[in-house]
Amino acid sequence: MNALTVGVIGAGRVGAVLGAALNAAGHRVVAAAAVSTASRERAARLLPDAAIRPADEVARAAVDLLLIAVPDDALRGVVAGLAGTGALRPHQIVAHTSGAHGLDVLGPVRGMALHPAMTFTGADTDLARLPGIAWGVTTRDRALATRLVADLGGVPEWIAEEARPVYHAALAHGANHLVTLVNEAADVLRAAGVAQPGRVLAPLLTAALDNALRMGDAALTGPVSRGDAGTVAKHLDRMPAEAVPAYLSLARRTADRAVAAGRLRPHDAAALLDVLSRAATDRTAPRTVGSAA
Repeated sequence: MNALTVGVIGAGRVGAVLGAALNAAGHRVVAAAAVSTASRERAARLLPDAAIRPADEVARAAVDLLLIAVPDDALRGVVAGLAGTGALRPHQIVAHTSGAHGLDVLGPVRGMALHPAMTFTGADTDLARLPGIAWGVTTRDRALATRLVADLGGVPEWIAEEARPVYHAALAHGANHLVTLVNEAADVLRAAGVAQPGRVLAPLLTAALDNALRMGDAALTGPVSRGDAGTVAKHLDRMPAEAVPAYLSLARRTADRAVAAGRLRPHDAAALLDVLSRAATDRTAPRTVGSAA
């Protein structure tokens, strides 16, 4: 692909990193919109040759490609505002990085949805994570999108317009909730007196993730997959109260998957499911007048 003249609207954790990746691929990011102090500092570090300009000026400077990396709920308004001011060009490609949105959010504007299936911190190290990742792409121009994703070192995963919310939900459920789950486990370990939870969790969770990706539900281990109702009841009785709701929900879902996968016989699951059901009921039962606080 010939070198593109690029503008980036939204020099946040994603936009600045992808702009730097486009520069590294031989394209030229000439302007970027960065509002917050953190975004301006990030743009100065990752996009040193880009002029910091208002969004409409960035759009006008982006002769070939305008990359819009703003929060999902702001995207439609940003595109409409740019179109309304006449900042968008007829032959310009407008690409957004939202996982939840497809082409509809762009209206009549020629463009594509390019969502990198990766978590970003906005640090320079994010660039090293891009090669080989999947990109959730929705576009009418697959050839162009394929070349652009290849320039960024990725592989396109074609997502239908109507499937984008489900696609994005899967990634958010897996990646975002994984962070919550790991930190919940770390908090509970601290409650057990473990000073360095990360040292305990790192090898265990690394192995669990690797096994889950390779083996699916066959990777399930632990008391729920064995139907050890007594052990689960003890967990629920002793773990910090704020961690119990998530444990209950995940234990119930784990039991359902274990039964469906043939890892746990329904007969063996009965006592476990009873423990989970009673614990959930106890948590939601209304207190009577005069009950202990």
